[in-house]
Amino acid sequence: MTYANSSDNLSTDKHYPYSNSYAIRGTLMSEAGHTWRQAFKGLPEEARHVRTWTAARVPHEDAPLVADELFAAVLGTRPDIVEMTISTAGSRARITASGLTPLPILQVHGPGAIVIRGLSHSHGITTDCCGLWAQLAGQESRT
Repeated sequence: MTYANSSDNLSTDKHYPYSNSYAIRGTLMSEAGHTWRQAFKGLPEEARHVRTWTAARVPHEDAPLVADELFAAVLGTRPDIVEMTISTAGSRARITASGLTPLPILQVHGPGAIVIRGLSHSHGITTDCCGLWAQLAGQESRT
């Protein structure tokens, strides 16, 4: 559990710091999470390893398929390496696939994006435009 810095945690009407005691404030948010990162060769046959790696870390039934679609979209740029990242927090899991070059529009909005959109809670493109991410919600993640 973390607390905000007291200087960043001010009562808006009285301009004094809130107590760091969650019992007084009633705002306990204890979402533990993990992050895993793995680099895979930029080859189509690595998709099986991506699905297996994802299934071992995220119990959501759609996670391996979403990871596969993200991986396949980044493969469209013909990268040497595709970096996969899984981050969990509470019942949420975010899966990201990134390469080294910006993704063409077909990889961002192509047929795989329809699958990702249908199976994920939210999705998007990474800030450097070299990867895609999808967030799954609803089932407890393994910690």
